Amino acid sequence: MKTTLLIMAAGIGSRFGGGIKQLEPVGLNDEIIMDYSVHDAIAAGFNKIVFVIRKDIEEDFRQRIGCRIEKVCQRLDVEVGYAFQDLQAIPDGFSVPQGRVKPWGTGQAVLAAKELLHEPFMVINADDYYGKSAYPMLHHWLLQEHEDNAFAMVGFTLENTLSENGGVTRGLCRVDGNHSHVVDVVETRNIVKTPDGAQADGVGVALDTLVSMNMWGFPAKKGCDPHFLEILESHFREFFLEEVGANPLKSEYLLPTLIGGLLRKKQCTLKVLPSMDKWFGVTYQEDKQTVMNSFRQLIEDGVYQKDLYSDL
Repeated sequence: MKTTLLIMAAGIGSRFGGGIKQLEPVGLNDEIIMDYSVHDAIAAGFNKIVFVIRKDIEEDFRQRIGCRIEKVCQRLDVEVGYAFQDLQAIPDGFSVPQGRVKPWGTGQAVLAAKELLHEPFMVINADDYYGKSAYPMLHHWLLQEHEDNAFAMVGFTLENTLSENGGVTRGLCRVDGNHSHVVDVVETRNIVKTPDGAQADGVGVALDTLVSMNMWGFPAKKGCDPHFLEILESHFREFFLEEVGANPLKSEYLLPTLIGGLLRKKQCTLKVLPSMDKWFGVTYQEDKQTVMNSFRQLIEDGVYQKDLYSDL
């Protein structure tokens, strides 16, 4: 059965200082974070990789990772595709607000790949390292039969996802009594470490809070495209009707916000697959050395080979 890893790599990376943070080398052989994501996904059984990028970074992207990944995937019989997130790709009847330069968010990023998604798929951020355990868990879930509106999410503890160098945005989750399903996701900005734990705009947040790191699973019944794509498309129009007018330059169509709304209306279920792995990523320029050190330690511990793809 075909299963797809969709990597959202179209972010501007403004907090990183203007660079294309998704393309920063962090491994011993100049691997970038996406290399480790692709490696772990293929090892777990995913056999199709789709990159969502911006057209203006296509040349750099292909030079830094795309062509190399294509060679690896060709050897392993894994399909590779590209989709482009475009500011102008909005619902009919609307126009891009004057002065808007920011892409429309993670919801639009997934929609950009709609024509390439005909099978169960997993979504991740390009600049996040999620650990190895999440991929087989989510792949196994995707191979099972599910209702159209049954989705899955890998959940991390907040403590394992904070940056030492500034505030981060996380989807804070509330789970049911069995700790098997998420009942609400609230996208929360500016969560920072404090001596006593963590705060978001002065309000304390428990370090063991389950958070979404944009690691989602969306099923598809045999012979059908994933139903979630229809939901994404219809709600994108609602987003323009209800939110863009109020905040034309900065409003974003975000997966945690959309799914949180569906949960509150009981229009979907969200299975939580908990991971105790430590997340890390390059949110700020200062994070880069920490990430490099972390990958070196993982190699020393035998989690990865020095020649990353040699064990596939």
